[in-house]
Amino acid sequence: MISIGNASLNAARRTRELHELKAVDVLVIGGGVTGTGVALDAAARGLSVALVEKHDLAFGTSRWSSKLVHGGLRYLASGHVGIAYESAVERGILMKTTAPHLVHPVPQIAPWLPQARFVQAALLRSAFLGGDVLRTFARTSDDYLPHSRRVSSAEILRYAPTLRPDGMRGGFLTWDGQLYDDARLVVAIARTAAQYGARILTHVAATEVTGRGAVLVDQLTGHKQTVDARIVINAAGIWADQVASGIKLRPSRGTHLVLPQSVFGGLSAVLTLPVPGELRRVVMAIPAPDDRVYVGLTDEDAPGPVNDVPQATDAEIDFLLNTINAAVQQPVTRADLLGTYAGLRPLLDTGHHSGTADISRRHAVITSDDGVVTIVGGKLTTYRRMAQDALDASLDQSDVEVHRQCETHRIPLVGAADRVKLAAVRAPARFVQRYGVEAPQVVDGPPEWLEPIAPGLRTTHAELRFAVRHEGALTEDDVLDRRTRIGLSATDRELALPAVREAFAAV
Repeated sequence: MISIGNASLNAARRTRELHELKAVDVLVIGGGVTGTGVALDAAARGLSVALVEKHDLAFGTSRWSSKLVHGGLRYLASGHVGIAYESAVERGILMKTTAPHLVHPVPQIAPWLPQARFVQAALLRSAFLGGDVLRTFARTSDDYLPHSRRVSSAEILRYAPTLRPDGMRGGFLTWDGQLYDDARLVVAIARTAAQYGARILTHVAATEVTGRGAVLVDQLTGHKQTVDARIVINAAGIWADQVASGIKLRPSRGTHLVLPQSVFGGLSAVLTLPVPGELRRVVMAIPAPDDRVYVGLTDEDAPGPVNDVPQATDAEIDFLLNTINAAVQQPVTRADLLGTYAGLRPLLDTGHHSGTADISRRHAVITSDDGVVTIVGGKLTTYRRMAQDALDASLDQSDVEVHRQCETHRIPLVGAADRVKLAAVRAPARFVQRYGVEAPQVVDGPPEWLEPIAPGLRTTHAELRFAVRHEGALTEDDVLDRRTRIGLSATDRELALPAVREAFAAV
């Protein structure tokens, strides 16, 4: 198990490492899942590494996913077998080695409803069967993800009681991977990279970027300094074209609704519903921690300036509500919404003139004339492979000598352990799901730390203190929006704010 001390990120460590930073082998720009993945890969190979992020870990697209670790069914259905296989392999690595505490199997159901066309049902069933084949080739056993099967209407309704039973013709059941939370995965990768010696510097902007270094600007103090680097990797995601030249992106917005579990009557599986009139598009209702359900997602062109925090449009909200309401007994309304969230996918502009749903999700590694290496595209599930490809490409064109190959496919993240060890951890289940084998250290404090921070919230004072002491949270927003997901509800955010301020004051 990785030492919590060496993996701790906090304000004091950031200040010290930023002050001492002069030159490194690898400078990574961007603190999302891919950037932190690059930092871990490089540090594990014995290179000196600094990662700089203008905002916070998982500030961008990495926190706006569906929280699913996909096996690539969507790509299989559209004929992209290679991408689907890569997804299935990386899903297996996450579930079995990298983050078994954060990724767990989840049932996924696809009811055959009266309004569904036969061809839609056939495509879904074919995709599920194809997923079984990929799972076998990826060597993910049935112990982790059982094979798909046809199920009765009664079984469908046990998973999703809110569905209308009239005319239902049974459905299909498969299994996929689900993240406890995407931002928590990014934090775990960053902390693991820090344990291997990487400097993880959030709230630090990189300006005047070249293939030989950058000028860094501390966003908290305004202090500027220059850092030299032998390799510079641009993993800024949707902002990648602002860091390096020659990059042209075509952002795609994916929107989710945040709803209470009570609206769905106790949904216990990912509910997959075909979009009327479209063969390959679906909307999913996804059970989430703290009695929430996420409903998504959209795939819309998002031209124009990139906002730091994208917003869902009224049209997207209506589209998601209408698709869900076509299948449930009790209509879901805007009054039921706890909140919404939207993220921008950093898709490479290939000159494709149709919708963004048709643009490939395969990642690309691009080297600018000045030597900056940019990684764009891809998806959360395959972050590790994306990071490996970006670093390998950078090393191939540099004079940096490294005597170790990529090891990240067998490096457990902080908190990770196999299922037997996780089951034996002496801590409440909530903490084991969030922190794995670190859970006893999180709950090691006075009893009042384990009390919820406000009525109606499950987050405890212990979680807030751990975020500030060990997970690199430097601001109130870092805690509310990334280390926890309280901020997805404006009402919950207001309730939690006093406790968050108290946590900073205590530390």
